[in-house]
Amino acid sequence: MEGQVQKDTKNFDRIMRGLGEMVEIAEGRTLPARSYVPADVDPKGIRKRLGLTQDEFAARFGFTPGTVRDWEQGRARPVAAARTLLLVIDREPEAVERALTDVGARRVRA
Repeated sequence: MEGQVQKDTKNFDRIMRGLGEMVEIAEGRTLPARSYVPADVDPKGIRKRLGLTQDEFAARFGFTPGTVRDWEQGRARPVAAARTLLLVIDREPEAVERALTDVGARRVRA
């Protein structure tokens, strides 16, 4: 019985900490500890909004043309990291291009 009480106390304490974190987030005193990956993205829509061909989109953002084709034709689904990158490309394509250009420039100098 004593072990069950300790387990219940630990669970209660964990729940209370979580509730405290929720209050802090709701009041704007802290940010959520987790970020959430979109369940689905539209690679073709993103590419078209940017006015790029599949090859241009792939080259600009570090994908292979075959991967872009597979996504757009429904043969493959972007993994979580790719969905996250596609979301950022959709919202801030220039930031992604700057980051990738900076990385490339550093490699050349190194």
